[in-house]
Amino acid sequence: MQAEGARFEGVSGFIRSFLVEHGVPSLAVAVSGGGRILWEEGFGWADREARVPATAHTAYSIASVSKPLTAAAVLVLAARGLLDVDGPVNAYLGPTPLRARVGGAQAEAAATVRRVANHTAGLPLHSHLFPEDEPARRPPMEETLRRYGNLITLPGERHRYSNLGYGVLDHVIARLSGRSYADFMRAEVFLPLGMLRSSIGRAPGLEPFQAARYTAGVRLPFYDFDHPGGSAAFASAHDLARFGAFQVGTPFPDQRAILTPAALSDGQRGTVELRPGLSYGLGWTTRLDAAGRRRVSHGGGMPGVSTILELLPEEGLAVAALANGGSNLPELVVERLLEVLLPGYAEQRDRARAAEAAPAAAAEAPFEPGELGGTWRGMVATERGDVPLELEFRADGGVHARLGAQLPTLLSDPQWREGWLTGRMAGDLGADDVRRRPYLLHTDLRLRGEALTGALVAVALPEVVLGYALAFPAELHRA
Repeated sequence: MQAEGARFEGVSGFIRSFLVEHGVPSLAVAVSGGGRILWEEGFGWADREARVPATAHTAYSIASVSKPLTAAAVLVLAARGLLDVDGPVNAYLGPTPLRARVGGAQAEAAATVRRVANHTAGLPLHSHLFPEDEPARRPPMEETLRRYGNLITLPGERHRYSNLGYGVLDHVIARLSGRSYADFMRAEVFLPLGMLRSSIGRAPGLEPFQAARYTAGVRLPFYDFDHPGGSAAFASAHDLARFGAFQVGTPFPDQRAILTPAALSDGQRGTVELRPGLSYGLGWTTRLDAAGRRRVSHGGGMPGVSTILELLPEEGLAVAALANGGSNLPELVVERLLEVLLPGYAEQRDRARAAEAAPAAAAEAPFEPGELGGTWRGMVATERGDVPLELEFRADGGVHARLGAQLPTLLSDPQWREGWLTGRMAGDLGADDVRRRPYLLHTDLRLRGEALTGALVAVALPEVVLGYALAFPAELHRA
């Protein structure tokens, strides 16, 4: 559809040039306002090898833009009285609940559905991809929860973005609805809103319309996740513009309301502040932009994917931009579209940016062990058993680490901020899942009295495209 397309010729030219100059395979964009599509178009190749052009109806892997879709389904269940958004998520997880590594039963009760959705329940960093050309396959969610369903911080203590939380939510949706997560999303979210090219993963009959993923010009194998609710949705730009139109209260005439305006407002409401002016709610970030407008959005990025869905509720606008390669093109396109749609936007934004120009960052201060000085010993928990861990903080700022009976190593780039110790080290946990890739271990430890608690996070090395970030609970005490 090219309604009002002449207004967007400048944006079209920018997209075409960017695809050629930066080697991005394709981008699809759609803008909705006033209950209709204002403009939508596809550029480049959805599938280079098969010479399939991208259109506004091409279904792209949307990465973390899956999260607001999953959150909408959670609110649908809440509206039907099947769950309490502010009740403990463990009430809906049956025999495989989340386990608190600090705080005990009180912490588990405080890990509410809302806190899982806004990333403050205490779950650690988590990402786990399963390429179809490798033997490993996504395990049942119960197994993922047994291995990684650990609350390593107190609920409400900090915001830690965790895909696992949305894996927990898609598991809750399936348990409470009696249907698979994919079936519930199609029947209760996608079809009522007229999102006919949307699915969770590869849906029978929709495969020919789905864009391939590419990294550095190389086609990636299809890959799955153990957190579908956070990452596994496919949707077209057209469909996301329709979803956005419903969210901002300007639905299309053929859409059936799945949530009340009050529920939509609750979902978009920021409940945890990430920094001044930016907060996170139920699958949405909310902020005031440089031009002073309220923006509700979510972006997505993973191998072969870069996406964004941007809402301007007061203006009744929604913009979706989807690419099948890693790039900042979607964000650039959104900005250029707002320059077209909102008179004076560019000038307001540029004046605000000039006024708020950040001073040059100060040089990083050398690491000082301070109250951590000395030797700490403890254990890292894996499904194969506990692995001893020792950290020695020396007066010269060096941190020596030893995992089990392995050779000592150094903790690289140690940082001590607001009671949290971070750094990177070599070592082998011996856990089953980490054997698929070479990796480094990242410390994520908090000082609590005389204990350092948190996790070691195994992160596949950067040169490995399809990897993981898996957290293993750790607790150490001063020797």
